[in-house]
Amino acid sequence: MKTTPFWPDDYPRPHDLPVAAALPSHVDVAVIGGGYAGLNAAYTLAKHGTSVAVLEQHTIGWGASSRNGGITGCGLKQGMPTIFKRYGEARARVFWQTSLDALEIIKALVREEGVDCDWQQRGDLSVAYKPSHFEGMKARVAWHKKVLNHELVLLSRDDLRGEIGSSAYYGGVLDPHGAGLHPAKLVFGLARVAARYGAQLCEHAEVKRVQPTGQGYLVHTSQGVLAAREVVVTTNGYTGRFMPQVRRLIVPAGSYSIVTEPLPPDLQREISPKGRVFWDSKWFLNYFRLTPDGRLLWGGRNDLSTDLNLHKSARILHQQMLRAFPQLQGYAVTHTWTGQLGIPFDLMPKVGRLPHGIHYAVGFGGHGLHMALYTGREVARLLLGQISSTPFAEIPQTRYFFYHHNPWFMPLVAYYYRARDWLS
Repeated sequence: MKTTPFWPDDYPRPHDLPVAAALPSHVDVAVIGGGYAGLNAAYTLAKHGTSVAVLEQHTIGWGASSRNGGITGCGLKQGMPTIFKRYGEARARVFWQTSLDALEIIKALVREEGVDCDWQQRGDLSVAYKPSHFEGMKARVAWHKKVLNHELVLLSRDDLRGEIGSSAYYGGVLDPHGAGLHPAKLVFGLARVAARYGAQLCEHAEVKRVQPTGQGYLVHTSQGVLAAREVVVTTNGYTGRFMPQVRRLIVPAGSYSIVTEPLPPDLQREISPKGRVFWDSKWFLNYFRLTPDGRLLWGGRNDLSTDLNLHKSARILHQQMLRAFPQLQGYAVTHTWTGQLGIPFDLMPKVGRLPHGIHYAVGFGGHGLHMALYTGREVARLLLGQISSTPFAEIPQTRYFFYHHNPWFMPLVAYYYRARDWLS
């Protein structure tokens, strides 16, 4: 069993990816972070003639952009009913629309830029882990229809027989807008498109310090110093000490995954006859899907730590998978890996500008596949003068006095989540 992410093993970083041979001396915009948000910001800027460099500490797509489950759908990490109560109807409807627009960004990359990422929009299915969870799903379906005019499909336990080859769940909710894709193909495809328009992709360029000057910024990296008129931070769950003001907006949390060997076609059809993507209703949820080459990917957050032993977490995930799909007994697990989420305290994406002028787009809370693309584009549009504000910049950027760099409170949060799962 490999302890490396499956996706870039299946589709490695292209050897001819057009990365910069050296750090440029100056650009209009320096984007820190070579994942979905940073690359989409760079793509948008470069397409409109702005000189831009993407500064990536490791290699392009090394972080969560090649480690996620490849699952996307409508909505944000925070539930829409809570968003309506907290921000009011008018603003909440705008937030809902951002999630729909974010899905369209992926479709446009596929359709207009030729990014082949195995996009399959066959619906996402949230399955009830307990009978009480199914009762809550009934209310969710009714609320979305009444308030958002968004059609969700409530499925009984009997209905699930035609959707999933498992008897472990008590019903579910289908959203036809949900989709699956290949994360590595998306991030490398987006990188190639950004470079085609002139973005400079700078790998192994760890940012040590950003120094404001009268004319912009000096970005000190492991490869040298770069002058930039503007700086955008898109490092999300991997934001380090170089940018403490952004780091305080989000808490890094680990998500862990396993993937099986390729399954026989008849077993694939038994597990997911309609090619849906899935997650369950626990606080410590599991997400799962068939990969494009017919493996079962199973992921989850059994602990919020970012440094669990991968072999131990793989055993736990494998046990969970077999409880849901006992027919997978005997099929080998070939990969296990982890990636870091950036969880904001209010579960809302963070887009804004620091007092000294640096822009940021972080805090997707596990919904980053589409929302990272959206917020990266929004920051680029702000810099281009196409818009004067963006919805996520107009709400409080929540920080707390007790959190600076060390998320000492996360074990307590994990205990709380486990208690909620046990009591629900």
